[in-house]
Amino acid sequence: MGRRATARLAWSLAGLSLLLCAASIVLYVATGSVQPTSSWGTGGDSGVLIFLLPFLAFPLVGALIASRRPNNFIGWICLAVGIFWMLGNLSSGYGMYGLLARPGSVPFPAAIGSLGEWMWVPAVGLLGIYLILLFPDGRLPSRRWRPLAWLSGAVIALASAGFALSPGPMDGLPGIRNPFGLEKYPWLADATLGVMVLLSVCVLASAVSLVLRFRRSGGEQREQIKWLAFAASILGLGISSYVIPANILPDEAGGVDRLWVNLLEDAVMLSFASVPVAVGIAILRYRLYEIDVVTNRTLVYGTLTASVVGIYVLVVGYLGALFQTGGNLLISLLATGVVAVLFQPLRARLQRAVNRLMYGERDDPYAVVTRLGQRLEATLAPEDVLSTIVETAREALKLPYTAIALMENGANPKVAASVGKPMEKPLRLPLTYQSEPVGELLLGPRGPGETFSPADRRLLEGLVRQAGVAAYTVRLTTDLQRSRERLVATREEERRRLRRDLHDGLGAQLAGLNVQAGTLRRLIPRDPAAADELVVELREELRAAIADIRRLVYDLRPPALDDLGLVAALHQLAERYGAEGGQLRVLVEAPEDLGHLPAAVEVAVYRIMQEALTNVVRHAQTKTCVVRLAVDEDVTLDVVDDGVGIPAGRAAGVGLYSMRERAAELGGSCVVESISGGGTRVMVRLPLPKE
Repeated sequence: MGRRATARLAWSLAGLSLLLCAASIVLYVATGSVQPTSSWGTGGDSGVLIFLLPFLAFPLVGALIASRRPNNFIGWICLAVGIFWMLGNLSSGYGMYGLLARPGSVPFPAAIGSLGEWMWVPAVGLLGIYLILLFPDGRLPSRRWRPLAWLSGAVIALASAGFALSPGPMDGLPGIRNPFGLEKYPWLADATLGVMVLLSVCVLASAVSLVLRFRRSGGEQREQIKWLAFAASILGLGISSYVIPANILPDEAGGVDRLWVNLLEDAVMLSFASVPVAVGIAILRYRLYEIDVVTNRTLVYGTLTASVVGIYVLVVGYLGALFQTGGNLLISLLATGVVAVLFQPLRARLQRAVNRLMYGERDDPYAVVTRLGQRLEATLAPEDVLSTIVETAREALKLPYTAIALMENGANPKVAASVGKPMEKPLRLPLTYQSEPVGELLLGPRGPGETFSPADRRLLEGLVRQAGVAAYTVRLTTDLQRSRERLVATREEERRRLRRDLHDGLGAQLAGLNVQAGTLRRLIPRDPAAADELVVELREELRAAIADIRRLVYDLRPPALDDLGLVAALHQLAERYGAEGGQLRVLVEAPEDLGHLPAAVEVAVYRIMQEALTNVVRHAQTKTCVVRLAVDEDVTLDVVDDGVGIPAGRAAGVGLYSMRERAAELGGSCVVESISGGGTRVMVRLPLPKE
């Protein structure tokens, strides 16, 4: 069918529902003299209207959905619910008119009237099972739910047949027996009750499918499901507000209290209209309203209304029964006073409970921070600290996604721990420790376009402070572990290099010298001239071996430190790099007497300056470089040039890692940064051991 034909069909079915509704009202008015008081509503024609009007919303909403989105079965289900419900009421009114109001005036009154005994079953089945199972896109959550769909259809058909063939008087037509009832099979009624139990199981299973769909969904579909849950909460509040007073109110209660119960009956019936309205908004205009705010206020004030009515009815009903009075003004005033006293505390408690249900513990940040501190104290493994923080933040604020990203060597933060999946761009809160950035806390909003409220921000302030300290500790632990791993790897590589140099180079060279010495011994008595030439070659080989030994020793510790001292060694190094750099001029500013420095500190200062000057020569494109060395409680080394600086986005190389590792091995720090206006600065701080 084309789109226009589909729209015409949908609106034709909606018009049919309107005609059926109008005909039902006319028949009920015509049978007013024989019609019993409605079990829903305040009685009479008003009860009939309240019984019909909420279900008139189903075909109207269904026509809107089916005409705009014909491939979505939800619209057609709503149309079918409306038609079945109106047909059932019309058939009951027809039977009452032809059998009780004006007997014999219309044909087949009993047969047509019996349709009202079972037509409510498919309406309830479509509403309670298929609308939930297929919501919001008109498709099953997955193929695994097909058996439930087929079973539900069979159960609805069996239940409808059971009520249609059940023997005995009909509920909608008092005193009239079912013309299609199987009188010889009375067990059929009992079997129908068993099928209804299975129908309830199918309704619960469809509700489970919607919950699972909500947990797996995100973005638009999650917001649509919230609308249906909102309608279900309204319906549930309405039913509970009726059931509780209706069961606790004594029959001897005054007429004013029974009026309350009748009004609650009306409210329950009218609350059914919230389902099609919510379905229509969810599918067609779900972005127009803030569903979480609407749900929050509805839950609070709906529960508050039900509680107030329940308290009032309870006080008036039981005091009236106790003192054998009905409609006593004093008792009503006493109940009103009790309600007035309890109203504000009850509203505050309900608001906190609903906020906790929807938004977590954002109204009690102290409890959240305290619980986080207790969890961190109980967490022993460093790798579990960040996971504990993100789990606590997610539980406290009911968020779909939380994560912590840590900064490594000044690079962009990388996610170190996360829970959940982000539905859209998360909120990023910086984590700092003593004004030093250590990472970010990433928080996914609860819904599309939703922002964090001031109450959320207050809770996050406390979490961010705790998370900053913990993240800094974890980063230090991780850096320490990596430094240890690199130190072990570097040590083993150094040992391998020394072994290779000693075995393949110096060892082989000494072995050759040994062979030459033996040859020399044999040549001395026989050929002194040849022996003299061999001595010359032997001396050259010995000089090369000595040079190799010196090179190995120099790699372990620069000899200039022992020969000249640290300051003179730095001046010598500056002169050498100045000569290699051509026009580069390296200035060294250092006190003449540095005192006694540990050997490891001297080597670290020398090697870091050597690597820094190497980078200046290769990358800085400058003519001047200043090296400043100072000794106080710590040893500080600054290497500053006025070159081009560090290009944006350039990753740290081996040389920068080497400088940082040398400083970290001694418990110090090495920071490399660009200078505003041009240039690069290497700042090194090495702590001195306490005496």
